[in-house]
Amino acid sequence: MTTTGNDRISRWAQFVTEIIADRRLALMLALGFSAGLPFLLVFSTLSAWLRESGIARTEIGFLSYVALAYSFKFLWAPIIDRRDVPFLSRFGRRRAWMLLSQAGVSLGLVGIAFGNPSHSLVWTVACAFFVAFSSATQDVVVDGWRIGAAPVERQGMMSATYQLGYRIALLCAGAGALYIADFAGWKAAYCVMALLMAVGISASVLAPHPPQTEQGGPRESFLKLYAEPVADLLRRNGGVIVPILALVPIYRVPDFVSGVMANPLYIDLGFSKTAIATVSKIYGVWIGIAGVFAGGIAVLRLGLMPALLIGAIAASASHLTFAWLALAGTARLDLLTLAIGIESFASGFAGTALIAFMSSLTSPAFAAAQYALLSSLYALPGKLVGGLSGLMVDTFGYPAFFVITSAIGIPGALLCLYVWRGTLAGRAETEAPLPAPGGGA
Repeated sequence: MTTTGNDRISRWAQFVTEIIADRRLALMLALGFSAGLPFLLVFSTLSAWLRESGIARTEIGFLSYVALAYSFKFLWAPIIDRRDVPFLSRFGRRRAWMLLSQAGVSLGLVGIAFGNPSHSLVWTVACAFFVAFSSATQDVVVDGWRIGAAPVERQGMMSATYQLGYRIALLCAGAGALYIADFAGWKAAYCVMALLMAVGISASVLAPHPPQTEQGGPRESFLKLYAEPVADLLRRNGGVIVPILALVPIYRVPDFVSGVMANPLYIDLGFSKTAIATVSKIYGVWIGIAGVFAGGIAVLRLGLMPALLIGAIAASASHLTFAWLALAGTARLDLLTLAIGIESFASGFAGTALIAFMSSLTSPAFAAAQYALLSSLYALPGKLVGGLSGLMVDTFGYPAFFVITSAIGIPGALLCLYVWRGTLAGRAETEAPLPAPGGGA
């Protein structure tokens, strides 16, 4: 037991030492923080403010459409790759786009802070969309910088450091913002979050200049940029490409739909913002990280498709605990802790399995383009349906709503089984022994 504990301490010490020693990793930690900070501020944290301000659940649900910017970011990614920012060109293309997008996020958060949802919801929505658009742009350019800043063998550590920074940002934008709002008001909370974007801005200024990413591509290559990765994806996956392209967007729909109404449920049940922050944004985040690691172990030990199937079933079934919480009708902290714990673990597990699955579909020659397309595809339907979540709650009530979101996961589980069988069949054909020379048909 002592040896195991010492090994863990040693691994963490080595990880911290590498971050300190490698300037790129330290910058990646800061950029991951900058990328993760805006997400909850235009999603669940903002929905809590809106519900507290008396905004109807249906309107809160429609507000989730601002997050569609994350699903369509592949549309303007080629522009970021090929065009400079004129007035920031001295920083280089990647860093200039990072600075511009981070400044946009900060400005949009200040706009939300000085708005009043109960009197001018349009202003809040406009600022939230501007934050989401700027944040999605930041995601594109940070990924581009990461790929150009380190060789292939260092990308694993770069990605791990990015995820660590992202998770820390989720704690700040979730629990941190709710704590500040509880004691100093929502305006102060969003102003503090805007100031925290200085972490990413500082990292962008200090980031090294990756020369291989600064080349401008010819205009005629725009069509090839989209056509070749798609053609390769279709060609390699053959007969199972249709169920695969159905599975990717359906897999996380239950989480996207239920997530919009989670904070309004807590507010309506009478939980304080401090209780929500402690259980949902601190406890839930760490349980979710445990689920992420459990999903990774399952992929290694059980295989990709079994882990994907388990994740689909667990993530959708976990929403039944929210139906139980809603049926209680009161602010029961024990049920809140149980529901958030189960859902966070299952969601983390499923998310890891899906990322591994989408990564397995990509070709080394088109990995970045294909993964961007698949990640946009997986998020789009959930966000579209999620916009109707408030209307569903107003129509059916919270308990029935969460039962419905759980049932939405059934098609995803069935598609997992179908793709699993198709993948095994395709592998069997590929690995079938060739007939002996001179043998009959």
